[in-house]
Amino acid sequence: MKAVVVTEYGGPEVLQQMDIEEPHAGPGRLRIRVHAATVNPADALLRVGDIDDALRASTLTPPYRPGMEVAGVVDEIGPDTSTHVGIGDRVIAIMMPIDDSGGGYAEYVVVDADQVAAAPAGSSHAEAATLPMNGLTARRALDVLNLAPGQTLAVTGSAGAVGGYVVQLAKADGLRVVADAAPADEHLVSALGADEIVPRGHDVGERIRRLHPEGVAAVVDAALQGDEVLPALRDGGQVAVVRRPGERGASTLHPERGITIRDVFVPDYLHRTDKLDDLRVLAEDGTVTLRVAQTFRAADAAAAHRAMERGGVRGRLVLTFDEK
Repeated sequence: MKAVVVTEYGGPEVLQQMDIEEPHAGPGRLRIRVHAATVNPADALLRVGDIDDALRASTLTPPYRPGMEVAGVVDEIGPDTSTHVGIGDRVIAIMMPIDDSGGGYAEYVVVDADQVAAAPAGSSHAEAATLPMNGLTARRALDVLNLAPGQTLAVTGSAGAVGGYVVQLAKADGLRVVADAAPADEHLVSALGADEIVPRGHDVGERIRRLHPEGVAAVVDAALQGDEVLPALRDGGQVAVVRRPGERGASTLHPERGITIRDVFVPDYLHRTDKLDDLRVLAEDGTVTLRVAQTFRAADAAAAHRAMERGGVRGRLVLTFDEK
């Protein structure tokens, strides 16, 4: 089968499409014929070698394969597998490239059945692929904060894939949302549901505090602005910090005033089919928006990574593995 792999660490140019052995589903597992896989910042961590220790500690051998979320069709179900989907069903799945499944940049992937949910009805494969990892990251962020309806949440990186889902899910949870945005993104962030918008960038926390003199209850720092967000918080507030795989280390934040840091680690929801299926329902009813910034053929993965690293992407870049 065709897969996009890393045989040596480096820039986007190290990504290569090559033929590797086709996997098959064992007990408790499904095989997905992949039609779309997203390109995420965590994929670049694998590509440059930042998670080499985790890869070496795994059962995997080089070449390594990035990719944390896919959409496609179930084409094989292993023995003794309890599953709510069947052969031929359109599905989505979240993956961890350090697991024995490898990453999602491949024509076929094999995952545990509880990593899979039905794809949102009416979505394309590219659209559906944008939901699992980013949607579950946003859901986990809100769950660890555990705010009550009516409380105010601030979100950085609101125009991005994770931040956008946080805004929409927070509104669905009954929260009031103040979000950051560049001038060009204000219409987008407003359409996502933000109640108030402040300019993004340096001193964003101070700008939020001017809108809310007593401070907001919590911040989801999807843009990883660190101490910049702390002035936005009330005494005893919370800040949720998104951690990528391999980044469980100590936070660089320096909170005071009783502020609590909540780590958001999406692998904690790797096997939460219920959470993934809830997101599918919200995508179907329009509560969350599936945003594809641009699609690339899998053979052009290097170009997709270059586009990601240039920044300014609104939605997700997606690799396609459709048959020719």
